[in-house]
Amino acid sequence: MAEGTGKGQIAGRVIRWTARCGSVASLGVILLFLAGEPFSPSLGEWPLLLFFPVGVCGGMVVAWWREGLGGGITTGSLLAFYALHLATAGKFPRGWAWFVLAAPGILFLLSWRLSRTAGRERASNNPLPDSR
Repeated sequence: MAEGTGKGQIAGRVIRWTARCGSVASLGVILLFLAGEPFSPSLGEWPLLLFFPVGVCGGMVVAWWREGLGGGITTGSLLAFYALHLATAGKFPRGWAWFVLAAPGILFLLSWRLSRTAGRERASNNPLPDSR
């Protein structure tokens, strides 16, 4: 098989582009919510807004260039949002939309992990070090 056409690399590309398309869709939906609703958060809501939508959206934008970092920011922001909501409201946010809107971050992390694994496999199959 030609280099670059293995099943793992194809799966990695599919996951990468699914994450990218999903991030564009999620960012669009979040921006529509922000533009379509009056925006007057209370003082206690600002920390929540820092994590969702700011951290989640920022992580998805970063992930287009640095998948691991951006996916980590998105996923970490979602987890922090859930933890802070539980601490302040005494319960988790209701509904599945929070997770679905941040799901591209998890896909970015998976894509990053697959690309690192593929890179190590290529390096172990190459007996001569690169002399650049």
